[in-house]
Amino acid sequence: MRVAEPLLPVLAHDFGGTVRHASIVLAAFTLAYGAFQIVHGPLGDRVGKLRLVTVALALAALASFGCAAAGTLDMLAAARFLTGLFSGAVIPLSLAWIGDRVPYEGRQAVLGRFIAGTLLGQSFGPLLGGVLSDWFGWRATFVAMGVAFLLICGLLVSEARTAGRPPPMQRPPPWRQYLAILRSPSARPVLATVGIEGFLFFGAFGFVGAYLHENFALSFSLTGLLIAGFGVGGVLYSFSVRRLVARLGEAGLVAWGGVTLLVCFAGIAWAPTWPTIAPFIVVLGFGFYMLHNTLQTRATEMAPDARGAGVSFFAFSMFLGQAAGVSFFGWAIEQCGYRWPLIAAGATLCVLAWAFRRRLIVLRAARH
Repeated sequence: MRVAEPLLPVLAHDFGGTVRHASIVLAAFTLAYGAFQIVHGPLGDRVGKLRLVTVALALAALASFGCAAAGTLDMLAAARFLTGLFSGAVIPLSLAWIGDRVPYEGRQAVLGRFIAGTLLGQSFGPLLGGVLSDWFGWRATFVAMGVAFLLICGLLVSEARTAGRPPPMQRPPPWRQYLAILRSPSARPVLATVGIEGFLFFGAFGFVGAYLHENFALSFSLTGLLIAGFGVGGVLYSFSVRRLVARLGEAGLVAWGGVTLLVCFAGIAWAPTWPTIAPFIVVLGFGFYMLHNTLQTRATEMAPDARGAGVSFFAFSMFLGQAAGVSFFGWAIEQCGYRWPLIAAGATLCVLAWAFRRRLIVLRAARH
């Protein structure tokens, strides 16, 4: 998902454009990742979530090898689009698989531990991209990703075969499932919040690597290492999620997550040296998952009878917002520089988190 972020400056150089032009590689991936969730979810409910994930990984490997062979920026963007299309099945269907098996009361803690696994990839992605680009060129990054997809696909083959197909049942067409979710008063706030979150957070954070490289003349390896601190913060959250949920509750997690995002984006924008930015990136990851993990947990209950469709609709909203956010923040940074768009993203995320906190309080009062 994030392996291409530290590559933007070198891609801009090699293909003769600006960082904004090179960001089409990020936008293409996230657009496909989000848009095709509406296909993955219902299909996973019908044929089996693990079976679909295994096939998708094999196809994502082929698309990654296509990235390595791309001769133009447009070809690279097209191959990343295909990579996003296929790899988009993995995390949402995994979340839905957990939702099928874990009661809601303990689900946020389990999903928090699941996040630790996904964050290992998100942490090593920017670092891998930066290191391989420095040592072997950016094409080696995508070869490594293709090999990784194939390895994990091989590990899942026997597990998916054992899981088999879900029991046959009468299901409405996917468009009716999604329409029913949209009509749900409990689902609409979750979908709207995660879409805006994706627009603001990943739209802004996608350019932090370019900001570090351009403002502090850092190598791609060091840039990737600093960005990987986001994943470290997320892993720290996953280790403490059970205690945080018990102490703060869902509403408290969301509120403090919003405040943390504001402080950290402002700190990244105003920090005078790159070493002082590093802790802000780590804490940024912690704060983001305080908000996002709560949203994920809510998403697993939007459609209990079609959980694959529900969680995939959630991912669709998030990554569609992310794709739009990358384009918007690329334009905003060209107009205003890096500092003020980053601060604006943090401030708006804080407002968003507190608005969703109020929604959670209303829901809790209604249950009681």
